[in-house]
Amino acid sequence: MTPEILIPEILIPGETKLAQLERIWRDERPARLHASARDGIDRAAAMIAAAANGTEAVYGVNTGFGKLASIKIAVEDTETLQRNLILSHCCGVGEPMPRATARLMMVLKLLSLGRGASGVRHEVVALIEGMLDRGVTPVIPAQGSVGASGDLAPLAHMTAAMLGHGQAEMGGVIKPAADALAEAGLSPIVLGAKEGLALINGTQFSTAYALAGLFDGWRAAQGALVTSALSTDAIMGSTAPLQPEIHALRGQPGQIDAATTLRALLDGSVIRESHREGDSRVQDPYCIRCQPQVTGAAMDVMRQAARTLEIEANAATDNPLVLTSAGMIVSGGNFHAEPVGFAADMIAMALSEIGAIAQRRVALMVDPVLSFDLPAFLTPKPGLNSGFMIAEVTTAALMSENKHMAHPTVIDSTPTSANQEDHVSMAAHGARRLGRMVANLNVILGVEALCAAQGIEFRAPLLTSAPLQGAVARLRRDVPALGDDRYMADDLTAAAQLIGSGALVTATATPMPQLAV
Repeated sequence: MTPEILIPEILIPGETKLAQLERIWRDERPARLHASARDGIDRAAAMIAAAANGTEAVYGVNTGFGKLASIKIAVEDTETLQRNLILSHCCGVGEPMPRATARLMMVLKLLSLGRGASGVRHEVVALIEGMLDRGVTPVIPAQGSVGASGDLAPLAHMTAAMLGHGQAEMGGVIKPAADALAEAGLSPIVLGAKEGLALINGTQFSTAYALAGLFDGWRAAQGALVTSALSTDAIMGSTAPLQPEIHALRGQPGQIDAATTLRALLDGSVIRESHREGDSRVQDPYCIRCQPQVTGAAMDVMRQAARTLEIEANAATDNPLVLTSAGMIVSGGNFHAEPVGFAADMIAMALSEIGAIAQRRVALMVDPVLSFDLPAFLTPKPGLNSGFMIAEVTTAALMSENKHMAHPTVIDSTPTSANQEDHVSMAAHGARRLGRMVANLNVILGVEALCAAQGIEFRAPLLTSAPLQGAVARLRRDVPALGDDRYMADDLTAAAQLIGSGALVTATATPMPQLAV
């Protein structure tokens, strides 16, 4: 079979949208800058070349770095200065970045350089584009950044591969970066003035991880709307709290969107119609009644974080910046990832809360006191069988783990670099944890889907709505109904994958709230 040839995404620096970045990340698409970016890149590079040959000290061009900025560097040592900068900063440790996220980081670096304020030559841009196009991905250790003065260590590992140092992945094989470049028909680059600094200053590592967490987190939020609708029918909950006027009176957009989607998912449920009359319950527990208020609020928070991250993805974040219109090269602090740190913390709290209320719905369904006549732990033979007893315990464990990880990281500054960099964002920590949190959340929602489908099937011959029937049918393709007890770990994994892939949502054929509004 001929491998699919992916058409490169054309990036307009300053105008690239989240949807385009998500396609690049999910499909590992190549990318290149729009031709209109070339002029700005060239003009900034010319200013840096002039400064490198001048007598005035310009930070990072003809001086040392950080606490060593007062040391002047001779013109003939420019190449050595930049090379030493990269190699000395390759101090990352830990597991490597996922390949798709590493590629997204390279794309974000392209966008930053494309703003025409970094002073790199076009050859630097062309090499990144070539590596993306030919599948040469630097192996980048994920630990070592504090999210200020740029994501220095991880970006240094990316840049080292461009110099032919370190390792790169190509065709699923990890090999010396120099070999990977050669096999791809690419040549290592020799860095000119400021180019090493431009490549390692910046927030692209933190932003790439935050975007990955955002994209998968939003998919989980959509999945939570489906699983919560299933749970509502499983326990014969009321749809009265979804009345549109209630949510319009509050006016919160995410809440309105969540209620609208839940109404659509539950519309036509025979189970719902069966207990409109004669049901002695007056109100459902909050985990059922307040679903739009909680999940909707989390969606609003994620959308706010998304706006921040979209801006950051298009930002020039290295230092110093070349202000061509003003004829100036100016040191600033755009490399400080505080906006990304706040955004990551917001996403983490949203993920934690979506999981917290979902876990309470699982607990509700397995409890015969609260589940409105469902058998204990959703097993046909309680006592002889334990049913979903320990699956619920697992959701409690993962909910608690996510609560711990949701603690803000941006407040945990620590001084570095001989107190020159005395306040840092810890955005890298905040962004990296999101992948683990989403994985935990997907399991919680997967267990909820399993419990809710089991509960709905106990309501037979009454049927749920057509959209939710579609979700149950899709779930049953991978996980059969639970009769007698069986080995359940594989069931939980399969259900979590249906959430993570979006397949459960797709099976409902119901429009979902979108991240960009």
